[in-house]
Amino acid sequence: MRTVIFDLDGTLADTSGDLIAAANHCFRVGGHDVQLCADGDQATAFRGGKAMLRLGLERLGLEGADLEAGIEEGYPALLEFYGANIDTHTVIYPGVVPALERLAETGHLLGVCTNKPAALAETLLARLGLRGHFGAMVGADTLKVRKPDPAPLIETIARLGGDPGCAVLVGDTITDALTGRAAGVPVILTTFGPTGRGVEEHGPDGLFDHYDTLHEVVDRLLDARG
Repeated sequence: MRTVIFDLDGTLADTSGDLIAAANHCFRVGGHDVQLCADGDQATAFRGGKAMLRLGLERLGLEGADLEAGIEEGYPALLEFYGANIDTHTVIYPGVVPALERLAETGHLLGVCTNKPAALAETLLARLGLRGHFGAMVGADTLKVRKPDPAPLIETIARLGGDPGCAVLVGDTITDALTGRAAGVPVILTTFGPTGRGVEEHGPDGLFDHYDTLHEVVDRLLDARG
């Protein structure tokens, strides 16, 4: 059956506000001013907790071993704060639910493959009322590897009973583009993220500006695959 796998952060929902708040909490606990801003650091937030800590600590002047140690030290506290405040600012992107319903009604299998820890992803999807739309969810710690390794994507498809030869990945970053390429699965990237149509430089197989048009891009790519 036709299978559509979705990334979570920056694809199904704008989670940047809560992610950035969690990182800034770590900086405050360390006796520093907040280092990240919701308007300017969205792209880094969608790359994950360690990427945010790295950026903030670099702005504080850390480098080398001190930088890496600071990231590892701060990451557990970031996850703890984020888990307790996971949906304070997060919003689903417009059109997501109708798009998922339309894909399901036309026989598509739906899953989530994310680099967010699985327990946090499950909690967030449930809080947002989205979990019931997906037959499978693979997170950053479900396997021993994470995206852009192709294994999590292949595993998500397998858990749905799908076939990589009849699947697409919907995402928002170069990580998703690299994952799909490694798995031999076409990738559709959003253009409503912080870099807009700049995601074209990652070489996706398709783009979409709004969830109202996602089904058209999905069908075009899967029709081309036969």
